[in-house]
Amino acid sequence: MEWKNYYLDVILVSSGLLLTFVYHTWLWYKVKTQPLATFIGVNAAVRRRWISAMLEDIDKKNILVVQTLRNMIMGSSLMATTSILLCAGLAAVLSSTYSIKKPLTDTVYGAHGEFTLALKFIIILTIFVLSFFFHTLSIRFMNQASLLISAPLQPLSVLTEQHLVEILDKGCVLNIIGNRVFYLALPLVLWTCGPLLVFLGFGVMVFVLYNLDFVCNKRSSNIKFSNNMNHEIV
Repeated sequence: MEWKNYYLDVILVSSGLLLTFVYHTWLWYKVKTQPLATFIGVNAAVRRRWISAMLEDIDKKNILVVQTLRNMIMGSSLMATTSILLCAGLAAVLSSTYSIKKPLTDTVYGAHGEFTLALKFIIILTIFVLSFFFHTLSIRFMNQASLLISAPLQPLSVLTEQHLVEILDKGCVLNIIGNRVFYLALPLVLWTCGPLLVFLGFGVMVFVLYNLDFVCNKRSSNIKFSNNMNHEIV
């Protein structure tokens, strides 16, 4: 293995992964310090108030609660099913007796030998498995929340409103992580066509996620939150 055949893969793919890691680290910092400047923080705050509103009149709103949680579970189930189907497809490619050919031609930049292509498929397969894992954990917590939210709350009971909030928050956070891991694999699929497309794919993905993650309100970045709000951050 000569370095000249792999330096583009090492530099461009690593740079794309680093860009994604830096963006999500910055997003996590913003969620912790300025939650209402991000849709993740806004959704978390609204979700906590939604639980309080549902528990106030659960006898009349139990159908609405079940339908809402069912829709959330269906979303996680869809992503988990998609991830495991892609894993099965990649596993079939790797286990097939048909040799993995070069992606296009010899003009494709970066390494594209059979061993390198097999390594790329294994990395993508691992990421899809992780996405499936996080989504199944999300389904577990949401199922638990759908069961406990209809149970009667008592002053001395272990089951409290805060406990329900924590369970639903864990389910939603795991769903977000599973989606982000799934998104991570999408630019890597282009790796079979060269590392340059991978780097461009990561750049486009970060740009799209930025426009989806942050509230389009300049004043939201100047809001100062109390300590009570900071404890409610995802």
